[in-house]
Amino acid sequence: MGKPTILLKRIYDEPASTDGVRFLVDRLWPRGISKERARLDAWLKEVAPSDELRRRYHHEAELWTEFRKRYFKELDANPKALDPIREALKRGPVTLLFAAKDPEFNNAAALRDYLLEHLTE
Repeated sequence: MGKPTILLKRIYDEPASTDGVRFLVDRLWPRGISKERARLDAWLKEVAPSDELRRRYHHEAELWTEFRKRYFKELDANPKALDPIREALKRGPVTLLFAAKDPEFNNAAALRDYLLEHLTE
């Protein structure tokens, strides 16, 4: 199997046929988005950072390294929560959807990094 295709997209962006399986990976439902407009395959709240972690770091770029370290520990403690993503990646591309404004420093970007590191082990 080649390198898995894990895309990142804001939930507010239009769905595309190239998205593959679409997972919302935020703990809170995004404001102003209906379930119909989101066109999700699943909402995986369990893979989102804990409320404590989310509040503490709140997408601050200067705290990114520490956020990732703590978030990865949370993911390590709950590997079963990632099963839907792992299974979907066996069939094709996956898009991780997020509501944050920053496309680079958000939980979906950290989750993609985590998955890419752990899927090749």
